[in-house]
Amino acid sequence: MRKNFNKVLGSRGEMVAASYLKKQGYTILLVNYTTKIGEIDIIASKGKRIIFVEVKTRNTMEFGRPSEAVNLHKQNKIRKVAELFFLENKLQDVECQFDVIEIIGDKINHIENAF
Repeated sequence: MRKNFNKVLGSRGEMVAASYLKKQGYTILLVNYTTKIGEIDIIASKGKRIIFVEVKTRNTMEFGRPSEAVNLHKQNKIRKVAELFFLENKLQDVECQFDVIEIIGDKINHIENAF
């Protein structure tokens, strides 16, 4: 039951984050880009830069900040998935950045260049 709740909460957070990014002038390229080694929640662009966004959603701060869950292991996995995205799309010499959007209740915190 808890797993299903977390999935619903995560999906809602991704929709909220995508909407937020659009309002900030980003173009959403993909949501839930999935490969054999992992997933990136949102891939967006702004100007000539590709932004890979990890979204973490929680109802409370009981277990700490959501962004704290994006540890070094998770960061490395996201980087590897981003590399696959660049290879699959034959992209070269394109700037990229890795952001985290944490959603706590109804508050959004966008951490640009998080790692």
